[in-house]
Amino acid sequence: MYRRPHPVRTAVALFATVVLPTSALAQTEEVSPEVLTAMQRDLGLSAAQARQRLTTEALAARTEQTLRDELGASFGGAWLSEKGDRLIVGVTTTAGARAALRAGAEPRWVSRTQKELDALKASLDRGADVASKDIQGWYVDVITNSVVVLAEDAAVVNAERFIAESGAADSAVRVVISHDRPRLAYDLRGGDPYYMNNGGRCSVGFSVAGGFVTAGHCGVVNTFTWGYNGVGQGLVRGTSFPGNDYGWVQVSWDWTPQPWVNNYSGTNAIVAGSAEAGINASVCRSGSTSGWRCGVILAKNYTANYPEGAVSGLTAANVCVNSGDSGGSWIWGNQAQGVTSGGVGFCPVGGSVALFQPVNEILSAYGLSLTTNGGSEIVGLNGKCIDVASANTADGTPIQLWDCNGTNAQKWTFHSDGTLRAFGKCLDVTWSSPTNGTPLQLWYCNGTNAQKFAFNDAGNLVNPLGNLCVTAMGWNGGDGTPLQTWDCTGAANQKWAPR
Repeated sequence: MYRRPHPVRTAVALFATVVLPTSALAQTEEVSPEVLTAMQRDLGLSAAQARQRLTTEALAARTEQTLRDELGASFGGAWLSEKGDRLIVGVTTTAGARAALRAGAEPRWVSRTQKELDALKASLDRGADVASKDIQGWYVDVITNSVVVLAEDAAVVNAERFIAESGAADSAVRVVISHDRPRLAYDLRGGDPYYMNNGGRCSVGFSVAGGFVTAGHCGVVNTFTWGYNGVGQGLVRGTSFPGNDYGWVQVSWDWTPQPWVNNYSGTNAIVAGSAEAGINASVCRSGSTSGWRCGVILAKNYTANYPEGAVSGLTAANVCVNSGDSGGSWIWGNQAQGVTSGGVGFCPVGGSVALFQPVNEILSAYGLSLTTNGGSEIVGLNGKCIDVASANTADGTPIQLWDCNGTNAQKWTFHSDGTLRAFGKCLDVTWSSPTNGTPLQLWYCNGTNAQKFAFNDAGNLVNPLGNLCVTAMGWNGGDGTPLQTWDCTGAANQKWAPR
């Protein structure tokens, strides 16, 4: 029968409110600034509270595993309090309650063990074939010491029949009314096709927060889009064409923007940032008609005089392009470059030239944030990486050369404003000095030219203050070599590449 949610009955009031220790755990020290920022935004916490919560949760996880092992079959589940400040453990024996108290957790008497609840849920899983579509799901709810079956208002009878036929009829199994039907989530990926309600087809450029960027000529504002699988996808929110050739689509919640580009070989190219490549740099393109094609960059600031009107500021490359590839991704290594606008010649005919709209201009025009995998290494002299000394996030921390090790101290993201960031802070020319030998440091992002860097056509990383290059001091390729700015000479200690 239908049962409304009810509180768990406690046999005796045997518990103590024990706040877990506040000492910092090593694993929480490595949490990225992005995680802390998201926790502050979504959980309403301060930075200190977010770190404390992560510390408490890490300690609680260890304590839970210890008690799970110690109590064995009598273990009644575990969960954090609503404030997340203490661990609560379901117990079914006096010995279990005492063990929980010794471990610093709050014991909560329950009627059924975790094993018993899991067995009831397993019975429902085995009977899943008889569950009608108005039954939305089921799960073990350790907090209420029950198994919950979610169903629509009119489906209570169907849910009770499902429970009975599955062999899970028990007072611990309860039906809860729900109006939120689960839906599949789909990955949003560069280079995949998408369709518009005018019957046209284009290609996804790059994932951004809340959607993707593409070519402006692919649709008009308020045009609906469908994904590669025919599922409703999103709505065109902005376009510019001619003059420019860019636009962006806001997608529904069941599409997840991913830092990927389809390379049409069964895997994905990873997107780590949007550093602009130079003339003659290698570049690859992904499109839903002709797949994955590569070439080199031929020219920048190219104006194409299309029949619909001129588009300026494009980049040209000797790569073929076909109808339907419009809007697709251009990538240099793991750095986003732009979205396909048009071209001359068709695949697989040789001698073709394709044109793309640079991605940083699109991100800047709409205030969008590129979806990345968290950053890329920047490799230089002796195959070593640009590194934040001692992974110290404080302002003024020196920047150095170090063996590439995959840590966050070497994960840099290129942003559309020209900054290069690690730990949420910017690579910075100390004192904003335009003179040779000025050391580089980590500093809070302030929008000045001291924090703008770009790759030139020779593979140098250049700062606009005096047009000086990031340089490994004294031709030293050893760990700990300080990085500084210096006149660009084309030497090996000034050559860098993201990967």
